[in-house]
Amino acid sequence: MNPTDHQTIGALFLMLLALTTTRVSSNNAVKTGIAPAANVVVEEPEFTDVIENVTVPAGRNVKLACSVKNLGSFKVAWMHFEQSAILTVHNHVITRNPRISVTHDKHDKHKTWFLHISNVQEEDKGRYMCQINTVTAKTQFGYLHVVVPPNIDDSLSSSDVIVREGSNVTLKCRATGSPQPQVKWKRDDNSKIAINKSLSVLEWDGESVELSKISRLDMGAYLCIASNGVPPTVSKRIKVSVDFPPMLWIPHQLVGVPLNYNITLECFTEAHPTSLNYWTREDGHMIHDSRKYRTESTVGMPIYKTHMRLHIFNIQQSDYGTYKCVAKNPRGETDGAIRIYTSTPPTTSPGPPTTDSQLHDFWPGNGRNDSYGLYHPGNGPGGTHNGGQHHPNSYSVHVVDKNSKYSSSLNEVDKSEQKSFDSNVIHWSTGSSRDSSRTKLSILSSFVCSTLLSLLVRLSIH
Repeated sequence: MNPTDHQTIGALFLMLLALTTTRVSSNNAVKTGIAPAANVVVEEPEFTDVIENVTVPAGRNVKLACSVKNLGSFKVAWMHFEQSAILTVHNHVITRNPRISVTHDKHDKHKTWFLHISNVQEEDKGRYMCQINTVTAKTQFGYLHVVVPPNIDDSLSSSDVIVREGSNVTLKCRATGSPQPQVKWKRDDNSKIAINKSLSVLEWDGESVELSKISRLDMGAYLCIASNGVPPTVSKRIKVSVDFPPMLWIPHQLVGVPLNYNITLECFTEAHPTSLNYWTREDGHMIHDSRKYRTESTVGMPIYKTHMRLHIFNIQQSDYGTYKCVAKNPRGETDGAIRIYTSTPPTTSPGPPTTDSQLHDFWPGNGRNDSYGLYHPGNGPGGTHNGGQHHPNSYSVHVVDKNSKYSSSLNEVDKSEQKSFDSNVIHWSTGSSRDSSRTKLSILSSFVCSTLLSLLVRLSIH
């Protein structure tokens, strides 16, 4: 307490003494303003009950009670002890705080003086003293607990952030409240938080969380949640975007298709920001939708994945050759090549079933000379991987005859992460209703053998 506070309190207590009418007679008996009969001693005031401790949420109103008997002409005052401030004396409000008022119960046998505090604030917490201005002042205390629900300070907390893949990121969340809130972190999709390569958790406690060498898998929304037992619990959503240059996966780089058939070529891209995706011929001319071509791009999950398709109709001799799928974004660009060569059509036509029928998939290396490639900036078509290595999605090349009689799934890889794109199977769409397994196997064997033979012939020519 500084000297000024002492002077203020001293002056206020002098005022208290001035307001009282108590005096001491010549025989040292305590007298009131109205002289009693000779030799009669007036009883001094006493507290009849304790001041109850009160807990109240901020913003509410509260009332503290001080009960006294035998008050006579003495006065009751209220003080905020921590602030060294006299609030009220008897019926008078001393403080300039407009939220403070005082009342008393006149009809109570023992007078009760009520201190009212409206719209309670956190600074109102602390000890409150009720005092009677007897010669030796009598006092008692009650405690006001003010609880404040948690609040997240946006100015001291992280906002949405964009970072490059491989960098370190620290997310901060500062919360205030009484009691001091506890802060925990979760991912919005309930997946694990990757703290580092060896530690992943569903929840992280603390006002900050550091993500080391962040990857595209860490992209998404993070929630900081603050709670202190006082409702409501609050949260802040922080979006983390991870930028990286495009990468391409090509399921099949070498595809055989007969004349007059239709073909669908596929590329899978990953990029953030989302890449500009398109197809070109080997001479660099961009392919646009027409009677010959139709392009499709389907955004997968997560959103940085895209499935590119190029449909080529009624294959002619001029359509054979190399096609490129290209992906560009502000972080870089890459492309991958797919070569179409002529092959012998199937010798047996299937009949139409009443419903779609599933056949066994063809795998790379099982009678086919298919391959697939992984491309990223700086890795050209030379980075080809022959069939057998696993990739995150189920990939297919569809071969459809000129009458759209069937399509085939030629490759299926690692189903452990196949959520992003649906795997494809062979479907029979038209023809006769007979659908025996023997017919299917015969068709598949014929198709595999004819394609392999065609490829061997072409290789021997070259």
